[in-house]
Amino acid sequence: MSAPVFLAESGVEHVVAGDRYVLDGAEGRHAGVVQRKGRGERVDVVDGDGLRLRCVVEDADAGRVTLLVQEVAVDPAPGVVVTLVQALAKGDRDEMAIEAATEVGVDAVVPWQAERSVVVWRGERAAKSRARWLGTVRTATKQARRARLPRVELPVDSRGLAERVGQVVAAGGRAIVLHEEATTALADVPLPAPRRGQEPGAADAGPGGAPQVLVVVGPEGGISESELAAFTAAGAVAARLGPHVLRTSTAGPVAIALLAQRLGRWGVED
Repeated sequence: MSAPVFLAESGVEHVVAGDRYVLDGAEGRHAGVVQRKGRGERVDVVDGDGLRLRCVVEDADAGRVTLLVQEVAVDPAPGVVVTLVQALAKGDRDEMAIEAATEVGVDAVVPWQAERSVVVWRGERAAKSRARWLGTVRTATKQARRARLPRVELPVDSRGLAERVGQVVAAGGRAIVLHEEATTALADVPLPAPRRGQEPGAADAGPGGAPQVLVVVGPEGGISESELAAFTAAGAVAARLGPHVLRTSTAGPVAIALLAQRLGRWGVED
C-alpha cells in the first residue's frame, strides 16, 4: 500500500536523506490526530512542486509528528502541461470535475465564466469559490499521492478564454473544446510533442517551458455557438469524447484520463 501524502508549507528544499523533519500545523494535526500515525509507519511529505520526502514516523503527538527522512525524490515535471478549463456549474458539479481531474493527473485548472453558466463568480463570492477550488485540488492531490499540486488559476470569461486559446496555440500548444456535435474524436486530435528533461517547476507554457494542452468543458447548458466560433477562430479544435453526452462534472476528468494515457503518463505512449 502506498504511503499517505502530506503537503509541506515550507522547509523541505534543503532536506536530505537521514535528516529529521517535523510535520506540524494543520498537516501535523491531521497526521497525528486524525490518521493517528505511529512509530514506524510510512509517510510521504511533498512540497507541491515535485519534491517528495519518503519518511517513517519516529514520534507523534497531538499536533506534531517527527519523521526520519529515508529518501528524497523529485517527480519529473510534465513534458506537456494539461490544463482543464472548467465552466462554472451549479450543484458543485464544477468542483466534482476538478477533484476527479486532479486525481487522474491534470496539471492546472481554470474557472471559466461561460455565457450559459448559471453560477456567477463576483466579488466576495468569487474569492470564496476559488478558495473552495484550491481546497478541493489540495485534498485530491493528497488522495492521489501526487507530489505536484495543480495550479488553480484566476477565473476567465469567454473573451479572456479566446485570448488564452490564441496564446497557447501560438506557443505550440493545443486547445481542445469538447463538443457533442464535433466530428473529430479526441483520440484523433494531434498533441504537441513533449519537452523532455524538464526541471522541477518548469511546467509553465511559453518560451523554455513545456507546451500546453487546454481542454475546455462547457456548463450544463452547453457552449454557445458564438463561444465555439470564437474559440475555433483562435485556433482551438472541437472534439467529441464518444457517442454519449457526459455531464459537465464527468467530461473533463474522462478527457484528462484519455490524454494522460496518450501522453504516456500511465505507461502507454501515443
